[in-house]
Amino acid sequence: MGTLDGKTVFVTGAARGQGRSHAIKLAGEGADIIAVDICAQIPTVEYAMATRDDMDVTIKEVEKLGRAIVASEADVRDPDALSHALAQGEATIGRRVDIVLANAGIMPLGIEINTHQAFLDVIDVNLTGVHNTVTAAVPSLLANNGGSIVITSSSQGLKGTGGMGGVNAAYTAAKHGVVGLMRNYANWLSPKGIRVNTVHPTGVATPMIQNPQLEKFYSDPNVDFDAVRNIMPVPFIEPADVSAAIAFLVSDAGRYITGVTFPVDAGFNAR
Repeated sequence: MGTLDGKTVFVTGAARGQGRSHAIKLAGEGADIIAVDICAQIPTVEYAMATRDDMDVTIKEVEKLGRAIVASEADVRDPDALSHALAQGEATIGRRVDIVLANAGIMPLGIEINTHQAFLDVIDVNLTGVHNTVTAAVPSLLANNGGSIVITSSSQGLKGTGGMGGVNAAYTAAKHGVVGLMRNYANWLSPKGIRVNTVHPTGVATPMIQNPQLEKFYSDPNVDFDAVRNIMPVPFIEPADVSAAIAFLVSDAGRYITGVTFPVDAGFNAR
């Protein structure tokens, strides 16, 4: 028996990284998965983004656990595409969604790109995309008379250390912005039995962080890397560490937790 038997989860950014980890963890707890990822490159993002091959790996890993998964290529910036993907998944699985993980995000560095467009893309994906995801799913949660939403923010959603302006500022602003969305949603939806929280990881060992472009960026002697170090002696945490926290928040063990900013940060925010 899993803690999420009979539940359906809608997760964005599910092709790899944290999103894949969350899908696998919650499937292991008994949930079926509706997975979404753009599976395409956004021009202002310097590192390679997820592909359909990556999503196929997520599908196989969930199916190994004996759970159903419906995976779609959809851009969180497109509310109609999200609504269609969710409806298709619910129709195939045969149950409305119970749990929403607004996880999709990007982190351009602003190196040799149109930094104004990159700024807009970060806000559109990391902030507006969360709004679009929640908006698409709320009717199902209300029809189920309850559920749980977890929005992926960041340690940078609680602090601004390492700030250098430009595109970096967009990332910090968006990750702070989703906290505002969460608090608004929590006041709106918690009386209806729908809990809403944010998680705030420090750097996570995923392709968004571990890539040649970011390594080059942090090799710049003018970058204050010490400002973004953890208290605990680890450079990164693992996606599974964030997934474990989310599994707790969306389970009955977290049934009275709503409206909180939940750090999974190796002490980063205590600095």
